[in-house]
Amino acid sequence: MFDISSFYEAKSVEAAIGALVQDPGAQIISGGTDVLIRVREGKDTGTSLVSIHNLEELKGVKLLDNGDIRIGAGTAFTHITNDPLIQQYLPMLGEAVDTIGGPQIRNMGTIGGNVCNGATSADSASTLWTLEADLVLEGPEGERTVPIHTFYTGPGRTVRDRCEVCKYFLIYPESYQGWHGHYSKYGKRKAMEIATLGCAVRVKLSEDKTRVEDVRLGYGVAGPTPLRCQKAEEVLKGCRVDDREAVDRFARTALTEVNPRT
Repeated sequence: MFDISSFYEAKSVEAAIGALVQDPGAQIISGGTDVLIRVREGKDTGTSLVSIHNLEELKGVKLLDNGDIRIGAGTAFTHITNDPLIQQYLPMLGEAVDTIGGPQIRNMGTIGGNVCNGATSADSASTLWTLEADLVLEGPEGERTVPIHTFYTGPGRTVRDRCEVCKYFLIYPESYQGWHGHYSKYGKRKAMEIATLGCAVRVKLSEDKTRVEDVRLGYGVAGPTPLRCQKAEEVLKGCRVDDREAVDRFARTALTEVNPRT
């Protein structure tokens, strides 16, 4: 049994915000794969929950007229992996969230919850950093847009106010057109494992495919928050793809920017 003092099923984002404002002890629940575990373990005993799980306005992936890709914060991992737009434009993100938990977790857990939980081990986080995604939050004072690299403030902490709802993520054409990438997850097991280390890398080559035009390297569990190895990125930009010495410098520089668990 879960020790919950009340449960409110919001019918809209505005209603959810109103319920959070009215109850200073309430917190949001969407898929519940993190929140309910904390409640069961006694960390949030007697909490009030405001559910946004069934809000269709927070679900789905859309390609906007200006080329931006909008991913609803309430979109489940399974839906992201299988979405045709994700498969066409952002397969790396689909691969990353497909490493989370097992099928039941991926069917319930949402990308918004994965990021707003604030954990550096979130498999979507390092990938979203390399995609330079923005989050759109709505609270009592209205909407605001937050770049993901300013969203995390420490282990399990973010800039999201308790009364704010994460509505969606925006990924811009300059971050996916012409780019290719891969996410690698290291853990003690191959499945049902929280990342011991997560690495996301994206590369954009020159038109003739001979030089690295741009590169982005992101890590999870390599510091108190997800991070980008921007010094290492600068080392590789403009180098020939067959320049092994540059690749070695890239790797050595990245090691100076991370602090993974021993």
